[in-house]
Amino acid sequence: MSIASRARGALTLGLAAVLATAGVTALSGTARAASTLGAAAAEKGRYFGAAVAANHLGESAYATTLNTEFNSVTPENEMKWDATESTRGSFTYGAADQIVSHAQSRGMKVRGHTLVWHSQLPGWVGGLAAADLRTAMNNHITQVMTHYKGKIHSWDVVNEAFQDGGSGARRSSPFQDRLGNGFIEEAFRTARSVDPAAKLCYNDYNTDGVNAKSNAVYNLVKDFKARGVPIDCVGFQSHFNSASPVPGDYQANLQRFADLGVDVQITELDIEGSGSAQATGYGNVVRACLAVSRCTGITVWGVTDKYSWRAGGTPLLFDGNYARKAAYTSVLTALGGTSPGGGGSAACTVTYAKAEEWSDRFNGRVTVTAGSSAISTWTTTVTVTSPQKISTTWNGTPTWDSSGNVMTMKPNGNGSLAAGASTSFGFTVMTNGTTTAPRLGGCTAS
Repeated sequence: MSIASRARGALTLGLAAVLATAGVTALSGTARAASTLGAAAAEKGRYFGAAVAANHLGESAYATTLNTEFNSVTPENEMKWDATESTRGSFTYGAADQIVSHAQSRGMKVRGHTLVWHSQLPGWVGGLAAADLRTAMNNHITQVMTHYKGKIHSWDVVNEAFQDGGSGARRSSPFQDRLGNGFIEEAFRTARSVDPAAKLCYNDYNTDGVNAKSNAVYNLVKDFKARGVPIDCVGFQSHFNSASPVPGDYQANLQRFADLGVDVQITELDIEGSGSAQATGYGNVVRACLAVSRCTGITVWGVTDKYSWRAGGTPLLFDGNYARKAAYTSVLTALGGTSPGGGGSAACTVTYAKAEEWSDRFNGRVTVTAGSSAISTWTTTVTVTSPQKISTTWNGTPTWDSSGNVMTMKPNGNGSLAAGASTSFGFTVMTNGTTTAPRLGGCTAS
């Protein structure tokens, strides 16, 4: 690149650095839309996070997907009471520290989850009388929040304190049964005294639309705001499936909470299903959040389907092989981003399914789906685990790397796809004693 002067070069590099920090790539004086979930969300003034398990961080594909796509993390279980204080007064932070250190080293934010919850309590908590339980609760909040002070952007201070159903009643728990309704307020006041800078959230499920349970939470927050009880945000877990889809009043419900003067966060999003129905649900959630100015971020409950707590429902944005699903494209498009490797708005996703199987081999099928715009060609990779070998292919033109384990597949007369349309190619894998499923790379379209 020709640079007229040293000063001009410094200015150019400085601008590029600013753009890169914002998740934008500088190209010939223009900016391309962000091509990852976190970067696209950041351009909208929000975060896009994932729940993370410390014991998966050593898996290369898991860590790479997390590092590339997300800019906030929530420990799945590592900050819960049974993990941090299994024995009274003895605190263990190793696994949670691993997640926090991983996030901080890559500039990611961290959500704290969770301080006071009826579930995953060590047995000693349930055996305490009221006065002792109050002391233990406040000490637990104080110790854990002090350990992570300055490292957590939002804490789920109290989790799932209301019953399901039409009563709007409080859930039975050691805290509710022995300390009464006031335990939630006390927990929030203690939390504020420990870390005034952290956002303090109440978090629950089945509160995504206007119903008895969400009304009960709404009334709690309204009361807290009126009396000056410290509460900054409300978390909506947003676990959906075909029997419980994204409600039609989802955005309106988020907005009514925001109107009380609190932030709203989508904290545990997953949507069971596949294909266009799942993609539509995800897109609707993202658009609802973007329409509410105080919706500060979205967290999906996991990185890959294979480790999801609802794995059978394939509810996440990446399948078990870490391939981006149609839902991923829907989310990225809703955030205003473009698919990596795609020219302009061209994008595609790939999914894998096992077909016929024999004692020594099996057939695989990969479905290629265009994003929101038509594409003229596509490319993807399929990696098999040695000593497996791909012996036959159809409906595509393959090339191979030097190991023979990575196949790059291009179209064979099936490259042009209308927006949302799909095509497929297949192959036979000789197992040679190994039945591990092939891994798909990203899909590149133009």
